[in-house]
Amino acid sequence: MTANGDDWWVYRGTGTPHDGIDGLPEAPAWRAFGTEYGDPGELPPPPADGTGPGADGATARRLGRDRQAVAYQADRREVQLVNLALHLRRPLLITGKPGVGKSTLAYAVAHELRLGPVLRWPITSRATLRDGLYAYDAIGRLHDAGMGRGPAGSTGGAGTDGTGGGTGGGTGREEPPPVGRYLRLGPLGTALLPWRHPRVLLIDEIDKSDLDLPNDLLNVFEEGEFGIPELARLGPGDQEVMTADGARTATVTGGTVRCAQFPFTVLTSNAEREFPAAFLRRCVRLEIQPPDADRLAAMVTAHLGPGAPGAAAERAAVIAEFLRRQREEGAELANDQLLNALLMADRGLWSGRQDREFIESVLLRPLNES
Repeated sequence: MTANGDDWWVYRGTGTPHDGIDGLPEAPAWRAFGTEYGDPGELPPPPADGTGPGADGATARRLGRDRQAVAYQADRREVQLVNLALHLRRPLLITGKPGVGKSTLAYAVAHELRLGPVLRWPITSRATLRDGLYAYDAIGRLHDAGMGRGPAGSTGGAGTDGTGGGTGGGTGREEPPPVGRYLRLGPLGTALLPWRHPRVLLIDEIDKSDLDLPNDLLNVFEEGEFGIPELARLGPGDQEVMTADGARTATVTGGTVRCAQFPFTVLTSNAEREFPAAFLRRCVRLEIQPPDADRLAAMVTAHLGPGAPGAAAERAAVIAEFLRRQREEGAELANDQLLNALLMADRGLWSGRQDREFIESVLLRPLNES
């Protein structure tokens, strides 16, 4: 046991990529999934996350390249709760005001533990469980079947088992194209594929959903699997489907997607509603508090670098004004507003009183001000 008692940590909050996920202990018996897959080492690893020089993926945009990969400044409690969720294979429900970095934490974990691109599912009031699991383009398949070709201009349909081609046993009639070509797994569905390591799934702003979605998620969270009726009716064979990982495909057997590792699932909430007790008891809950001056300064340095000589005093003044407005005036301000203001201050827009007033009135305008 180390002096800090943190030897059980898999995620350390350092922002430096490492292979700590390999040391994640086995899941508790009541959260063990995919035992039929055998050796996890035989399963595919998560795809590369797109960070590093020349990166242009979502993770790179959110965290920045190399130097900015440590942009998220996790405190000790946040690191502990992330690790609880990893060990217990439970979703992490993060609550906090807009702009405090709730969703960024998911990207930070994916980057540090090398868990591939974050699978983000943005929630709206119209979102349903099906949206997160998969989408099936039945109209597109019917259209291609009527044209006597599969997608991408291929001629000759598939066999009735969805695996072959031909002209329907020599009758000259084209068979419908394979169902899997018209089925794409959503972020949740892709996260539940059998991966060697858990994928990171971000269910963003769950409090914007209708009343049914949190309850609808419960069965998927408990079972770690879901069925696809359009594939199940084809029988026990394998079907190739598209995924939320761009052009990547995956094989689904018997119409069921079943995880081998429960995904590291982050659900964010702006605390605009309450959730059912049955939903809450299945989550590890984290409430992110607005950062203090030291944490904001570290975040700014991670994003913008140390700045030019003499920049520290200007940055400290902007941060102090940012915090004063929050604490004394009750202003709702997001961290990215502070970054925008400091970026312009670094570029010279803080040299005089009128410039400062301009930054404060435009870039630091409270979100709760009409």
